[in-house]
Amino acid sequence: MALTGSLRRTGVALLAATALVALPVVGTEGWTGTSGVVAADHGSSRAWHGGWAASPQPPNARFAPKWSEQGFADHTVRQVVRVSTGGTTARIELSNRYGKTPLRITGATVARTDEGASVKPGSVRRLSFGKGRSVTIPAGGTAHSDGVPFRVGALESVTVTLYLAEATGPATFHSFASATSYRADGDHRYDRGGAAFKETSDSWYYLSGVELSGGPAGRRDAVGSGLDADNRYPDELAERFAAAGKPRSVLNHGIGGNQVTQDTVWAGEKGITRFKLDALSEPNVGTVVVLEGINDFGSSSWGDGSPEVSVEQLIEGHRSLIRQAHAKGVKVIGATLTPVKGSFYYTPVNEAKREAFNHWIRTSGEYDAVVDFDRALADPADPDRILPAYDSGDHLHPGDEGYRAMAEALDLNAF
Repeated sequence: MALTGSLRRTGVALLAATALVALPVVGTEGWTGTSGVVAADHGSSRAWHGGWAASPQPPNARFAPKWSEQGFADHTVRQVVRVSTGGTTARIELSNRYGKTPLRITGATVARTDEGASVKPGSVRRLSFGKGRSVTIPAGGTAHSDGVPFRVGALESVTVTLYLAEATGPATFHSFASATSYRADGDHRYDRGGAAFKETSDSWYYLSGVELSGGPAGRRDAVGSGLDADNRYPDELAERFAAAGKPRSVLNHGIGGNQVTQDTVWAGEKGITRFKLDALSEPNVGTVVVLEGINDFGSSSWGDGSPEVSVEQLIEGHRSLIRQAHAKGVKVIGATLTPVKGSFYYTPVNEAKREAFNHWIRTSGEYDAVVDFDRALADPADPDRILPAYDSGDHLHPGDEGYRAMAEALDLNAF
């Protein structure tokens, strides 16, 4: 199906089995509320595009350290993210989606990342909210800072620092960041060095987006692997766009363990609920790539009483996602579920479900286009298993090379 006006849009979104990924496209994971907006750059006609994003999750004690459950009081939290496209003005989005009380942000800054918790000299910019230095976000709400002049290049890392003087209570967060966040006692939002930041976590807290405006700048940084390496498949896709000379915003809204059809305490609302809150709410999103469902089939092995999910139930969930995207004039690309043989998700019943669902993705014609991640990762000698070179080691999650193969399987012209 061709969607009217889709060529004029600047955004793409990806929804994954282990992650919900929003990918706005700007022209030139892992584990497979009310939305009130405050202080959103009042009166500005500036066109914003997403540079980076993460889906909020409710606080829980499943992950260490227990910052999300404990919250913060007289703490500075410093978080490093990589934007997939550049700009000359920046603002941040903060979420209190799962807060039970108003959240007071005493102050915030943005800077260019140096090493670890350090930032580059002369790059720290104070952020304001409706011209004020602080902001109170209502329970369930979202806030944007005002835009600040801040030139940043495609694939460059930026550091966002929040000072939380008052007790926050349990914190809205994003669990599997595959990135290091830092905490210090007291107010250190303007520190250039990282010495005060003695505690670390691999989750993100309150920060749910970095948005940019102005013309995209060129690529500036290099890519590694593993923790803090930005080698998720959306990162690899952003690198393909940049290498082709057309940087595009790739916003990874992944939530580890998330499902299409069922809510979970620790992995967030089901995909059909959060789709509009996360991917479809991004500015100028024009295409969505959906890879989600392996957790629906595999959750019965978690030992928490999760019910069995049928192929028909999962297909109906995907049809809901398709309808939601089309209702907003957004193109939607469906992805096949990747191999799981050898993992704790694998059973003959689950494999039959996976194969039946993938057949529907490939042949139904209900998605506007299809990307076959299953075949991109499969071992030719045993197609139900991930090729060893692509396997992270648990036979369920791809490693860095596997994520690269997934990004290569996507046709850039489809966006």
